[in-house]
Amino acid sequence: MWMTAREALQRLGSKPQSLYANVSRGRIRARPDPADSRRSLYSAEDVERLAKRARGRRSATVVAASAIDWGDPVLASAISTVRQDRLFYRGRDAANLAETATLEAVAELLWDGPCRLAGAVPTPAGTGGPKQAACLALAQRAASDGPSDASSPEELRRDAGSVLASVAMALLGDGDAPLHVRLADRLGRRDAADALRRALVLLADHELNASTFAVRVTVSTGASLAAGALSGLAALGGPRHGELSAAVAVLADDVGGAPDSLAALREWLGEGRGVPGIGHPLYPHGDTRAQALQRSFEVPASYRRLAEAAIELTGEHPNIDFALAALCAAFGLPRYAPFTVFALGRTVGWLAHAMEQATSGQLIRPRARYVGPEPAPI
Repeated sequence: MWMTAREALQRLGSKPQSLYANVSRGRIRARPDPADSRRSLYSAEDVERLAKRARGRRSATVVAASAIDWGDPVLASAISTVRQDRLFYRGRDAANLAETATLEAVAELLWDGPCRLAGAVPTPAGTGGPKQAACLALAQRAASDGPSDASSPEELRRDAGSVLASVAMALLGDGDAPLHVRLADRLGRRDAADALRRALVLLADHELNASTFAVRVTVSTGASLAAGALSGLAALGGPRHGELSAAVAVLADDVGGAPDSLAALREWLGEGRGVPGIGHPLYPHGDTRAQALQRSFEVPASYRRLAEAAIELTGEHPNIDFALAALCAAFGLPRYAPFTVFALGRTVGWLAHAMEQATSGQLIRPRARYVGPEPAPI
């Protein structure tokens, strides 16, 4: 069953911006109205589900089941948190750190100790691009590195430095300059070094995101830090995570490059498609990471128009994926650049969480809420 925008708004008791925001986030499906292509229809099932959720308190079962979907905290961690629209690394504002700090300095903060990039494993010969090289380097280590569960904090930090060095070598090639300088050289734009430094710092960690959770689950079994980082890299490679900036670039061309960006985005949303790079559940008033990064370069016109249209239609602001895509467009960086920047920066956070998980001695093993056929009587 499908309903008009007016019917959906009446049922939800909300404003048009909220309806568009829910479509953008994938909470409400939409499709063009067959009777009038200028209008859209909205899933009555999705609208009713959101209306019921807004009406009353959810059961304990539903609360527990939704914990993995931007729900309540499920793991104790001292590494990072989001409070009042700001990201903090061990109590320090990440946006403020990005003004002057390097990724190596942030690693020492998040690792609660020294970061020494030494003992890199050479990238296997004959690899493709940076993403494949990093996967192969970590896979090689995961197959041979010892378990993490019996290591001291000092041994873990030494191992983390070696894993980060291996990832850096795979992504950037050999070198001893600061990581952001090596990154700028690898991407062929030394003048982008400071903006890339900021991006690396702002991307270093983001509490229990999907890739970090994968890291912690892996290391909770006692597996090596390299195995944990490999799990994180695999999760980061999905189009809803580390590859999201590629979708932002496409949208900036299609919507930001249209003669009427507002009409183009309204049509985009009316077809039931989300708006990648716009909005973030943890930053209801705007992603401060994106704001901090965008101060370091001039945002291209197509990205500005996309952002303006999204803000007017959905009330949502650009997030860090948008800012990263805009940065790469502003400097004309290669197509693989957004993922390379994201992976290099986030490896620091993965390793911090891997070490924290290893020292906790906890095995992560949640239960599933079974919704299959009823088991036969015993």
